[in-house]
Amino acid sequence: MSHSLKAAQLNIPLQASELGFANTSSLSLDDFPLWVGQKDAEQAANFGLNIFEPGFNMLVLGESGSGRKSLTLQAIQAASAKRAKPNDLVLLYHFETPEKPLPLYLNAGHGVRLRIEMDAFIRQMIKVIPALITQTAAKDEVKSEKASKKEDASQVDSNDQSVEIKLAQELKHSLEKFFTEQFARLIMVVKGDASPFAMNQLLKFDLYLAALMRDVCENIEIFNQGSGTDNEGLLEGFLGRFRVNVMVDNAAYLDDENLGSPVIFDEDPTFSSLFGGLESADSTSNTADFMRLRAGNLLKAHGGTLMFYLRDINADQQAGVQILEKLHRFLRNGSIQIEEASGTPGQNAGIHFAPEALAANVKLVLIATREEYYALQDELPEFARYFQIKVDFVESMPANKASYTALAGLIAKFCHQHALKPFDANAVVKLIRFMQRTIDDQTRIGTRFSLLERLVLESAVMANIAASEFVRADDVQAALDARRKRHNSPERQLRESMIDGEVMINVTGEQVGQINGLTHIDLGDMSFGSPVRISARCYAGAEGVINIDREVAMTGPNHDKGLMILRSWLSASFSSLTPLSLTASLVFEQEYYGVEGDSASCAELYALLSALSGVPIKQGLAVTGAMNQHGEVMAIGGLNEKIEGYFRICKAIGLDGKQGVLIPSRNLAHLLLDDEVIEAVNSGQFHIYPVSNVLEAIELLTDVPAGELSGERYAENTLLGRAQHHLETFRMALQHNRAIQLNHPR
Repeated sequence: MSHSLKAAQLNIPLQASELGFANTSSLSLDDFPLWVGQKDAEQAANFGLNIFEPGFNMLVLGESGSGRKSLTLQAIQAASAKRAKPNDLVLLYHFETPEKPLPLYLNAGHGVRLRIEMDAFIRQMIKVIPALITQTAAKDEVKSEKASKKEDASQVDSNDQSVEIKLAQELKHSLEKFFTEQFARLIMVVKGDASPFAMNQLLKFDLYLAALMRDVCENIEIFNQGSGTDNEGLLEGFLGRFRVNVMVDNAAYLDDENLGSPVIFDEDPTFSSLFGGLESADSTSNTADFMRLRAGNLLKAHGGTLMFYLRDINADQQAGVQILEKLHRFLRNGSIQIEEASGTPGQNAGIHFAPEALAANVKLVLIATREEYYALQDELPEFARYFQIKVDFVESMPANKASYTALAGLIAKFCHQHALKPFDANAVVKLIRFMQRTIDDQTRIGTRFSLLERLVLESAVMANIAASEFVRADDVQAALDARRKRHNSPERQLRESMIDGEVMINVTGEQVGQINGLTHIDLGDMSFGSPVRISARCYAGAEGVINIDREVAMTGPNHDKGLMILRSWLSASFSSLTPLSLTASLVFEQEYYGVEGDSASCAELYALLSALSGVPIKQGLAVTGAMNQHGEVMAIGGLNEKIEGYFRICKAIGLDGKQGVLIPSRNLAHLLLDDEVIEAVNSGQFHIYPVSNVLEAIELLTDVPAGELSGERYAENTLLGRAQHHLETFRMALQHNRAIQLNHPR
């Protein structure tokens, strides 16, 4: 028979003296890694960030709070600092094909400078060109007056023609001189460094300036229309085409030596934030079409990295699918077609103005859970294949001395970051146990360090209230107790209803066909365990084992699977009587929200065997565990919450030293119980029994030997022997009833 566990087996045996420090203030922050427990993820991230080629985008997988965003972002920023600073992107008017603006890449900060210089140039044109025209016209008038005084009319005509030609050449010469002086300033802005790339952009700009001068000369009459609102509007509309649209301004990169290539984290990815848009314009607007274009983060991240959450895109019910499709096109083509700001095709502005796609070289970093990524693979496999670098943040790390040391260093960093009191070694042990409890494993530590950070902050508050020099283990426990009190209203209400007898639970005495199973209730912000009464009734019949909850569709598939395994074990154990002449009913009493999971299959079997044999079950012992067809008890989840929840019920009703819980022996490594339960076990007020087989468990519950099969029979003084006797009685009763029905048909 199984023996009750010792207190030392109910949690990790880590002692404060093993950590090697008195408190976290003695720890050097530089001695600990940033990627605690994520060595493989760190290597994958560094490898991926060294490949800046199409198709090698990064996929960061992990649960929220694991550091998947913060650590990856730090790695990206460190890698980007070694890369070249980004260029500004400006758009210029294309004189031959206005619907295809001319993209120009300039040194960081030169885009705004070019816009300022171009605006100054436009102001100079408004001022100088009309003056040149007026000046030329005045000269023309003087020449005409002199020519009119000559006697020979034919000579006058000849002189007039030569004067017009000379004056036209004079105006042209003046314009060329003006443009040459103005263009010199503009070229200096664009020239930048002497790299081949810069010289290529300068050549493009030279061609643009030549086209600009030609356009002005061909439309010189616009500058000589006189004053008036209509004329001013015409001139303004004409000059608007010479303005500069600064699509991407990277001037900030000039002042910070630590900044290299762009690193953008889009916290709210939408169609317009990623791809930009075309601002709408009314019919009276003089703004040139290309000036209405706005860049999105993909263009702003050109030469660098763009990071966002997959969940944020999936949550956009209106445009989420459309965003993924357009991202797919970007990954395939390496260019971005700017559409309406709304991203909705078929808009009027998109029909009138469809600019050419702009090239962008960007490494995408997609953050997702594993479930989100696998769903993406199923729905858009072609899209997913562009993410060749997978950075997988694991949910746990081995519980060893190195991990304990790294976790202590992380706690010290939290204290430094938030200006908190140091934690003493006992408090650190308490926090380590908490992180192991997050995954219910004595051999591993959970890596959702955001949970640790929150508890560190709450514990520091408790230390401040207690005016402690250091944060102690008592402060950590006080923070945990306060947290439970804030969230345990559902558990408290359920416990009170059991104490009051509204929900029927017995934790003392013995009952036939009745047992306390254990449920795990997860409400999101908290979870707890609670007992539920499972009862069974048996009588002669041919319907087999009936689960009432299943009959009314209140069970899930995993529970139904467990019930079928129970039936299989029962038939195999009494194979000489198969098919069994049995009708048995099982029910979770006062359970109104449905039953799922197979962790109650053992409890259901024990209740059924008790009802079948007539042997009572100790009501102080609650049961959790799933069974297989061979009667082996399998591991289950939520173990610690189940034990603690039942303990609190027993404590509230009254501990008598006979209460406890039967758990699967395969769950021993998952025991991380709180101090209150451990103290009760240590004092003999509460017991935890590990079992590996259902027969071992039924003996603990009844103090009656389970029985072994000898030939085709079990010994009569055993529980299975008594069950076999009743099954034989049921068979004879059923055969007798059938004989009566045959002899006396209705």
